[in-house]
Amino acid sequence: MHKKVEIDLGGRPLSIETGRLAKQANGSVVVRYGDTVVLVTATAAKDPKPEVDFLPLTVEYQERFYAVGRIPGSFFRREIGRPSEKETLSARFIDRPMRPLFAKGYQHETQVIATVLSADQENDPDMLAMIGASCALSISRIPFLGPVAGVKVGYVNGEYILNPTPEQVKQSRLNLIVAGTRNAVVMVEGGADSLSEDEVMGGIFFGHEKLQPILAIQEEMRQAVGVAKMQVAPPPVNEALKQRVAEVAAVKMQAVITTADKQQRSDSYHALEQEVLAVLATEFPEELKAAKALLHDLKKTMMRDRIVKEQRRIDGRRFDEVRPITCEVAALPKAHGSALFTRGETQVLVTATLGSGEDEQKIESLSGMSFKPFMLHYNFPPYCVGEVRMLRGPSRRDIGHGALAERALRAVLPVNDDFAYTIRVVSEVLESNGSSSMATVCGGSLALMDAGVPVRKAVSGIAMGLIKDGDTVVILSDILGDEDHLGDMDFKVTGTDEGITALQMDIKIEGVSKEIMERALAQAKAGRLHILDKMKSGIEAPRPEVPAHAPKIFAMQISPDKIRDIIGPGGKIIKAMTAEFGVKIDVEDDGKVTIFAPNGIVGDQVKTRIQSLTAEAEIGKIYTGKVQKIVDFGAFVEILPGTDGLVHISELEDRRVEKVTDVLKEGDEVTVKVLDIDQRGKIRLSRKAAMKELGS
Repeated sequence: MHKKVEIDLGGRPLSIETGRLAKQANGSVVVRYGDTVVLVTATAAKDPKPEVDFLPLTVEYQERFYAVGRIPGSFFRREIGRPSEKETLSARFIDRPMRPLFAKGYQHETQVIATVLSADQENDPDMLAMIGASCALSISRIPFLGPVAGVKVGYVNGEYILNPTPEQVKQSRLNLIVAGTRNAVVMVEGGADSLSEDEVMGGIFFGHEKLQPILAIQEEMRQAVGVAKMQVAPPPVNEALKQRVAEVAAVKMQAVITTADKQQRSDSYHALEQEVLAVLATEFPEELKAAKALLHDLKKTMMRDRIVKEQRRIDGRRFDEVRPITCEVAALPKAHGSALFTRGETQVLVTATLGSGEDEQKIESLSGMSFKPFMLHYNFPPYCVGEVRMLRGPSRRDIGHGALAERALRAVLPVNDDFAYTIRVVSEVLESNGSSSMATVCGGSLALMDAGVPVRKAVSGIAMGLIKDGDTVVILSDILGDEDHLGDMDFKVTGTDEGITALQMDIKIEGVSKEIMERALAQAKAGRLHILDKMKSGIEAPRPEVPAHAPKIFAMQISPDKIRDIIGPGGKIIKAMTAEFGVKIDVEDDGKVTIFAPNGIVGDQVKTRIQSLTAEAEIGKIYTGKVQKIVDFGAFVEILPGTDGLVHISELEDRRVEKVTDVLKEGDEVTVKVLDIDQRGKIRLSRKAAMKELGS
């Protein structure tokens, strides 16, 4: 059945249409905003997978270059198989608010695919993909309990802007993605220019208010064309088995959940699990998998009860207490900047590497070719959690955590004109017991300062948790891995002592109130400031200059007309300088020249060479040049590379000269003074004036 719904959203039409494209999917919609068009499909396998103990949901977001009338620049002239970082992050944005809203017990493999068909470069397709995913699921037989909608929020000149255009984003001090249901915010992701908690909160709830009409048209669409949802029975619970697990495990489980050390707690739990399974092997031989799940549920319930009812955390900390912190910089002798940051049982080794403009990341996207001078890469090897796992490329989680930390630090970096280095920060997670992405932010800030990057402020990060039981709400600072797993919210906040630079929030329950979110942000601020104070023990301010073993960058400005004098025919001159000095030289169209040298001495030599190649003659200045040509009325002397002037025969000596060759011949070196430069650029020189001034 064909159906189309439409609203005005932020002064632009937003429409959702179904029944025209991809009709064999369980749910299919086309979302259009301006001239950006996204097709989103939702499809579920016919049979469940009872053996899986997780929601088998896969979300894919794919951009097609035909959407902007371009052919891909890859060798194969087609979109590469591996998703770009933008596609990966967009898929995560879509997945996170959807995942908690599936019926409990649903085990059918489900795939949501969003394909960008048209992009107008003004309206970002990823928010349309999120809206389309929710609507496609809502009208399908898949037991999705939405709808959900998402919008972007900017902040320009003290005013919040809905779905800002690229030009507005450049001016905005806030760049948020807000996803929500009718009654609650369920996901927040974004960055800020050191804004206050109140300003960020205002943006979140501005977005939640503005997304309500999108929810309304999704509901209209569902009522018009939606089909009956498949019936999903919650997984049956064997009450006898559940009671028996509790009888066997409860006493020893109390000891497990009060063990502060992560590895000891893990070992104790594993030993208890083996003991429980051995006891139940004869009583419930066919239900040992269910027994393991019930034992896990018992652990989670007892941990939550300890926090909510006994007001005690797993490791005995206060709810607002941050784990012990140690900081060390210059941890690696040859890295340009490095830091070892340890918070409790989470430890990261972070490095900062400085490169030239040629090292910028080249990104081909729907908006065209762009270059990225700051990169942060996050690596989470299996040993950091005591596991054995095949090493592959970065996961979606790795890319997402890296993007969050990169956003947090980008806000304090110097502008490229003031610090022309390309910067790469790499975080190696050596140990993890929660908040490794926030440790990456702290370690990254320290490593940048150790490398001599003139960051505006130090940045720290903290992960907040929430446990809600009825009317009782507990907010936890600096959560452990187990607290993240058992909690109802994961709220990461980064910032300076001035304000917030990035945040990420995921809600695992129906939502949280504005009051709870305000409490969480206030508690996060106190923790953030505490961590910033501890970070001063490593380094308090950026080093005054980059390390001696780091490459040096020299910037200079020349006239655009002189660019050809540096490049030379076919690049001959610049290639020769590059080979002679072992440097990289970048020349921009506006005449900005950047020299990337192995050390300061070489950099000065190259700078002097370029100055000599591009220098312009000055009236009254004395030069030593070479006679290029003799004529009857004087001699042409090259005073600068590619620049010559005429010494008239009357300006050769302080006496009458009969023939020019009586004084000079071609190839002679001669000292001359610039008398005049006419409007056409012709230079008049004098040998006798130079001799008089020099006293010879």
